[in-house]
Amino acid sequence: MTAQPRMINADSQSAIVPVPELEVAVAKAANALISTQRPDGHFVFELEADATIPSEYILLKHYLGEVDGEMDRRIAVYIRRSQADHGGWPLFHGGKLDVSCSVKAYFALKAAGDDINAPHMVRAREAIRAAGGASRTNVFTRTLMALFGEIPWRAVPVMPVEIMLLPQWFPFHLSKISYWARTVIVPLTVLMSLRPKARNPLGITIRELFLIPPEVETHWPTSKDGGFWGWFFRNLDNVLHATQPYFPKSSRKRAIDQAVDFVTERLNGEDGLGAIFPAMANAVMMFDLLGYAKDHPDAAIARASVEKLVTVRPDGEVYCQPCLSPVWDTALAAHALLEAGSQQAVVAATAGLDWLKDRQVLDVAGDWAWKRPDVRPGGWAFQYENAHYPDLDDTAVVVMAMDRAAPLSTHKDWRQAMDRGTEWILGLQSKNGGWGAFEVDNDYGYLNYIPFADHGALLDPPTSDVTARCLSMLAQRGIRQGHASVDRGLAFLRAEQEADGSWFGRWGVNYIYGTWSVLCALNAVGVDENAPEIRRAVDWLVKVQNADGGWGEDGDSYALERKGHVPAPSAASSTAWALLALMAAGDVDHPAVERGIQYLARTQSSEGLWPEETYTGTGFPRVFYLRYHGYAKFFPLWAMARFCNLRAGNTTAVLHGM
Repeated sequence: MTAQPRMINADSQSAIVPVPELEVAVAKAANALISTQRPDGHFVFELEADATIPSEYILLKHYLGEVDGEMDRRIAVYIRRSQADHGGWPLFHGGKLDVSCSVKAYFALKAAGDDINAPHMVRAREAIRAAGGASRTNVFTRTLMALFGEIPWRAVPVMPVEIMLLPQWFPFHLSKISYWARTVIVPLTVLMSLRPKARNPLGITIRELFLIPPEVETHWPTSKDGGFWGWFFRNLDNVLHATQPYFPKSSRKRAIDQAVDFVTERLNGEDGLGAIFPAMANAVMMFDLLGYAKDHPDAAIARASVEKLVTVRPDGEVYCQPCLSPVWDTALAAHALLEAGSQQAVVAATAGLDWLKDRQVLDVAGDWAWKRPDVRPGGWAFQYENAHYPDLDDTAVVVMAMDRAAPLSTHKDWRQAMDRGTEWILGLQSKNGGWGAFEVDNDYGYLNYIPFADHGALLDPPTSDVTARCLSMLAQRGIRQGHASVDRGLAFLRAEQEADGSWFGRWGVNYIYGTWSVLCALNAVGVDENAPEIRRAVDWLVKVQNADGGWGEDGDSYALERKGHVPAPSAASSTAWALLALMAAGDVDHPAVERGIQYLARTQSSEGLWPEETYTGTGFPRVFYLRYHGYAKFFPLWAMARFCNLRAGNTTAVLHGM
């Protein structure tokens, strides 16, 4: 049986914010969220990264020779606004200078026409040079600079297109890396092998960002030490640099043909290759390099997919999103609205779930099938369309929302969709008991030491947060302890708990997100609330609460050493996660919960929502962070509504998997 929450006495005077007032706040938040719903029922909010993506968009157009001065100037407004006080550009709001991001932002602003003697450009240049200059950038930034002729190709680790010809048993194969790395790398290998030069009609250069002229620089960053594997891959890179010019032309052509076939099979309409900007941009450049006319169907749709990510804000400012998140946003909004529970909220959630039903991937065996060919498709992608790359996190959240809404919408029949989603998730459990986001057993750790992988985002191994979501979904559908998949998943989570009681969260920042995910799963599968792993997690959450009653966490908690939670000012979404976690652990009456609810009530805007500039989402730890504009719209609503439900004695809410 699932542990029942320890309820606070309904007549208790300890609550500083009376429940009736909270119910008004919940209703206001729900109405504000519903007002953002699209006519067809779905929700989608801006997904904002750092200055890298809009900068790359400007530079892509200059690479192609298609300069749009007006668009450049409007994007430059966004890039200038995101410049930090330290003079450079961070990976997340309030973060430290990141050299790679800063070099791209400076390059883009210069291309957009900013005077290099303008104060903001002087500050940026000085900050970049103080951090080691443009030669200290990561592989992707150095590849961009090589395409523009700013650095020699010997400064970039080799990734030959001939990798397309390697057999699956080989130590490096596309099936052994993550979906996002796969879709980015394949068209990029064509560029890196043929080495074109950007048209760059304005002749923009950034030589002033180098401390040593790149022609004579000899100490380009390569890879982490990594012991044997670091030594092996560094030497292999040296060999490939020396021998690549002599690769047979016949095998190169065959490899390029395979790369093109890979890309065109996965072009994904106007939603683009992998439905992520870097892969789309590389596909555009690949088709251009290979001589495709602009109106060729493949080249045209590749370009259209990039343009779909360009976002114009009401004030006229323009930036480019890294991808779109309608499935994730709609599923999470549905959960929050179902928790709110009003008739209007349930109707809105049901409309969103109807929209989601038609987005299930049932007829495409994506790349995940390389390792699980006998599993039937049944997942949901993150974006509008991405059939080759559904993900387990989205699928679990969608199925849980449908399962939860079904008793409230008896005329709806989502059973087949839920069954197929459940079957797909069961089929994609990794050998160690956990679940990754898109892949199975994608844990070839030695590949982290290839020089090309300096970004540390090559793999998609099982993680605590995704595993927790999958377990929550299985439990909500009646598959609990005693089932082999659940027991193996629980063993994985227990082994992953940190010494301080928290869990590392891969896809949200970070230990608060991971701990919320796991405590919900432990509650859902029926782990006793007094179990030591739950009590340790509760103690940790209480310990890291801020003095103002909220919770926050800095993106620097994603340190290589995994030193644990890094404090930060309170954020609405982080606070909501902590509150949902504590309530899932049965601690609705804990004083920390009262203080957290007070914080949310106090910081709610007059429109019913919460302001939040914090980046609480993660694309790639230490490399790429995300600000989900929807998080502050549905997570605080969810937490406050759950608190009200529990205070009213309605325990059914907390028995759901999230």
